[in-house]
Amino acid sequence: MTDTSPAAPVLVGLDDGYALTKVALPGDRLTVIPSRARVGPSGVTAVLQGGPRIFEYETGDTVYSAGAVDGAPTHFEGYAWSGLNRVIVQHALQQAGLAGRTVHAVSGLPVSAFYRKSGALREERINKKRDSLKKAVRPLSARPAEIAFHEVIPEALAAWYDHVIVERGDEAAVDKERLSTPIAIVDIGGRTTDYVVVQDQGIVHASSGSLPCGMLDVRQRVADGIQERFDLEKLSEPRVTGAIERKTVRLQGQDHDIASLVDAAKCEVVERIHAETRRKLGLGTELDCVLFAGGGAVALAGHIRGWFPHQLISEHAAFANARGMLKYLRYVCEAPDAA
Repeated sequence: MTDTSPAAPVLVGLDDGYALTKVALPGDRLTVIPSRARVGPSGVTAVLQGGPRIFEYETGDTVYSAGAVDGAPTHFEGYAWSGLNRVIVQHALQQAGLAGRTVHAVSGLPVSAFYRKSGALREERINKKRDSLKKAVRPLSARPAEIAFHEVIPEALAAWYDHVIVERGDEAAVDKERLSTPIAIVDIGGRTTDYVVVQDQGIVHASSGSLPCGMLDVRQRVADGIQERFDLEKLSEPRVTGAIERKTVRLQGQDHDIASLVDAAKCEVVERIHAETRRKLGLGTELDCVLFAGGGAVALAGHIRGWFPHQLISEHAAFANARGMLKYLRYVCEAPDAA
């Protein structure tokens, strides 16, 4: 049973994606925030309670703002070990109620960032990610959550751990049938779509890897379309996110229908993912199941229906990686005090 005393490390599954950052805690306590922060102080003062929720953090002698801000782009090479990433992760831990706690965490990297095509580990990248989140981040208005232990695993493989390790209350067991059958995980995320094929408890690297395409591509195409249609030089990231969710955008006090723009952006991204899925998996004839996971699997559920006769969307698709990372930490990883 996990030690829940205040002095005990808190075990965390940490899916720190380019679009959303998700935290999974024991007891199926789940938290999600937008991966949204930028360099510099907020420059905003709330005039009423419940005003803009903006939080400031310092890491590496640089101050960042997180929360209700127009965030800097996260889809750049090296984000996974950047100060921006550390601040967003700290903000997620704060929102999960972990201020002042010591944390043991497992996070992930895209499959192609974790493995070379040969199956060899990309040790330099893994070590950079592992070490980065253990660097100090100081909230300017709260006690920090300190990551004392951090392990990194491939992101789509985390969803496989969530699939095969079944929890019932405080007990967990490996589902032997799921463990023994060949399965493909298709994890549609923010910046990447990850593929992992697991057979005989091993990764089939020829059918695994990453496609640099995900829900951030939908967001960018919608943003570009709105700016072109309404002749705008700039549109804030929160405004674009809201426009995609509601399929309307409010400009100069009026709502404008952009459903066709959102649908077209999704269809373009889906076509790219479908083509790569066929290239990686073919018809999936020798697989028992093709399991879709990730926030993109939820957002695009209607578009990916019927790709395979034996496909499923994970029961907890948006949190499959975070949950799997926590299960890996609790039941597989050899971490200090992770019992």
